Amino acid sequence: MSSSSEKRLAAIDIGTNSIRCIVVEVTGYNDFRILDDEKATVRLGEGLFAGGSISPDAWERAREALLRMRMIIEGLGAGFVEAVATSAVRKARNGREFIVAMKAEAGVDIRVIDGKEEAQLAATSAYHNFDMGGRRYAMVDIGGGSAEVVISAGNHVEEIHSLDLGAVYLSERFVRTDPISSGEFADLRKYLRKSLKQALKGPDASLQTLVGSGGTITAIGAMTMAMREERYDSMHGYEVLRSEVVHLLSMLERMTFKERRALQGLNPERADIIVAGVAVINELIRRLGSNVLKVNERGLREGLILESLWKHGLIERRAHPRDWRDSIRDFARSCHVDMNHGEQVRKLALRLFKHLAEPFGLDKRSGQMLEAAALLHDVGYFINYSKHHKHSYHLIRHADLFDFSPREKEVVANLARYHRKALPRLRHENFAGLSPEDRTLVKRLGGILRLADGLDRRRSQVVEGVSCALEEEAFSVAVEGEGDLSVEVFGGRGKGDLFEEAFGLRLDIAASSH
Repeated sequence: MSSSSEKRLAAIDIGTNSIRCIVVEVTGYNDFRILDDEKATVRLGEGLFAGGSISPDAWERAREALLRMRMIIEGLGAGFVEAVATSAVRKARNGREFIVAMKAEAGVDIRVIDGKEEAQLAATSAYHNFDMGGRRYAMVDIGGGSAEVVISAGNHVEEIHSLDLGAVYLSERFVRTDPISSGEFADLRKYLRKSLKQALKGPDASLQTLVGSGGTITAIGAMTMAMREERYDSMHGYEVLRSEVVHLLSMLERMTFKERRALQGLNPERADIIVAGVAVINELIRRLGSNVLKVNERGLREGLILESLWKHGLIERRAHPRDWRDSIRDFARSCHVDMNHGEQVRKLALRLFKHLAEPFGLDKRSGQMLEAAALLHDVGYFINYSKHHKHSYHLIRHADLFDFSPREKEVVANLARYHRKALPRLRHENFAGLSPEDRTLVKRLGGILRLADGLDRRRSQVVEGVSCALEEEAFSVAVEGEGDLSVEVFGGRGKGDLFEEAFGLRLDIAASSH
């Protein structure tokens, strides 16, 4: 086995609706990157509710998909392959026969997992992507045949439920007319409420956030993004409000199959099962009292990757929950950033932020976005010094930043974009694409970042602190440290332009006398 194959692993998730194969390679900093992501919508559970077995057509579609995936895996030289099958194979009378045949004909050794393990894999992915410390919340993974629900407090699992609430299963059982009739929809809703009431006795208090994964969830996110007229490259971490789910379901249930296929944000292959899928989320949110649905674009398959990497000793299982600052620093190091300068800019930016937060309504999360931008503003050096602020913007908006939503990542990328050179202007596509509120936020946080960067002009961290005073028309900054600080004062004054524009204040900078 070559050294590259020892670092490469393939994970295959054989679901009721689709089969997904992801090939990853272990990188530095105890992490991995995706080399290939192949998806085939095979509808393995087609007709399973009525007939009880995997149909010949679905069987053949799955065989062809697995054979193609096996060739991709071999071409990429993955040394380890993990394949799991979920609800459809688990329930089918000929499921065991299918597993034996796929081993012989496609060369894929499949392990059937139960609903509890499905839920645990989805939870593993959620823990890897979101900081939920100190909160009670719920996770759901909706497949074609079943839905797995996990209720957690921080990283401690309290309850796990595997329910027959998959989008394909429910569609075959309840949806027979186009569009769905009021009677069919009433029967579907009644079944969902009864199932959820039996499984979820009702938490002591409402669970504010529901972290969701699976095709139904990403479809909800994509349709909501289209309705909001927002444009982000990733759906991962996107947040949908309860009211938006209610509105979306009301719209979908009135639409014909043809109309749903043409709906912006919805994959046409999911048009026939989306009503049932969104109905599940609507009732689950209602039952749990949640107000926010957070999209986990990775879900079960990423959980499978992580568990497999740990199993084969390719990466180490973290002793403690992931921290967003560690994630930011790992990304900065991978781009060979001057960490001493980044940490100094972070420290100075936070001291400036502390004096401005309350008067200008800047919340805690704004400060965290500022921190991230301070640590990452120079990642563009990894491509080239020339225009590195623009390179930083593109690298950040495509990066995997732990616990940052697409909107927050876009703000961080814009802050890095404006740490030098031109100020934010509406003729800049990246700035014009922001909401009016986020344009104001980028100007204010960007003004702080730009100033803090100027105060470390020699990149030697000679400034030991700053004393600030906010007056009616001015913001005074006294720069503290040993020796001659004239270069740092000059750097701060030179990069104070955005600060003055954003806050409407005159900026006075001087060295503090000892």
